[in-house]
Amino acid sequence: MDITLLGTGAPSGLPRPDCSCAACARALGPEARAATSVLVDGVLLLDLTPGAALAAARAGRTLHGVRQVVLAHPHDGPIPELSGDLPPAVRLPAGEEVVLLTGHRVRAVAPDSPGTGYAVTGPDGHRLLYLPPGAGPAGDRTDRTPVDLCLVDVVKRPDAVARLRAGGAIGPATDLVAVHLDHDVPPGPELHRRLAAAGARAAPDGAVFATDGPVPTPLVPRRTLVLGGARSGKSLEAERRLETFPDVVYAATGGERADDAEWRDRVRTHRERRPAGWSTEETVDPVPLLRAEGPPVLLDCLSLWLTAAMDAAGAWEEDRWRDGAAAEVRRRIGELAGAIRTTRRTVVVVSNEVGSGVVPASPAGRRFRDELGRLNAAVAAECEQVLLVVAGTALPLRG
Repeated sequence: MDITLLGTGAPSGLPRPDCSCAACARALGPEARAATSVLVDGVLLLDLTPGAALAAARAGRTLHGVRQVVLAHPHDGPIPELSGDLPPAVRLPAGEEVVLLTGHRVRAVAPDSPGTGYAVTGPDGHRLLYLPPGAGPAGDRTDRTPVDLCLVDVVKRPDAVARLRAGGAIGPATDLVAVHLDHDVPPGPELHRRLAAAGARAAPDGAVFATDGPVPTPLVPRRTLVLGGARSGKSLEAERRLETFPDVVYAATGGERADDAEWRDRVRTHRERRPAGWSTEETVDPVPLLRAEGPPVLLDCLSLWLTAAMDAAGAWEEDRWRDGAAAEVRRRIGELAGAIRTTRRTVVVVSNEVGSGVVPASPAGRRFRDELGRLNAAVAAECEQVLLVVAGTALPLRG
């Protein structure tokens, strides 16, 4: 199928009218987006939006051959008027299918929010799934064969992408393209970095491509280290990198602290923002988890793991440090780095970046700082991607 993205933005477009946020201010050039509308093989129009005819002309296409117009957006206002040679726009009831004279089959899919989704099969057998803004699939999907192209609101509904992956609609060869893009994420490099972590991409308005062409979706790094200072947003960044994947294991190395109310509040905050489908494993020894087969793992965090390792070795005392504790801690560091090197799972690791501020006053504090620096370097050496998070902004150091 020949696909033309006439628009790729949210229903109100990007930048939003009368919005002064930083994201809207930066939505210029190819990052400016009209409301999402998709032209399929010049005969099927998914969503009727203002300026669709002009957008088609700019892309070197025409709407004169359109034989069916279907609505997906949950329109609140009047339907935009187009030229009289177009068929009337309709919203198909969920489950209903129409077959065009061209051989295209269009089936309405029920979403879990207002609007209508559509599954399109072309005469060549290639398939497209298109969902309205802010929507995921309603119910379970019986057909587990991956589609060739999936157009979905990746930014606002990462959980929907995870469900589509779990249900088989999105596979390794599926071209996952983000649409209905709004001002939730700053446009430009930040948007494209976040989408790449989900195995998705964004295309500019007017993009034209074919479902039988090469899939340009970026490969998700198998091992990622996310560094940052206290409250920098490093854990949130790490969670974002796996939120579009089902069955993630959250390996928490902090342990339980029954007598620490503030720590319990921190743990509860982390758990509440994780996707419902994730499982949590409290462990101070993640090596067996990394060596086992299974779904992706988020390991949070190395500094707490190192604290437990130094506790176990008695490494805080100078005499014991010199009498074997140093060797034991470094053996454990090498073992963990080796497990990350050989793991077959997708892994995102979180750690604190220290050593750039005040020198710790005590020998034990300086020892911890030094060993954490060595640990971070050892793990970074085994990761395809390394990020440093500063003030909630991720800076790529590698990958």
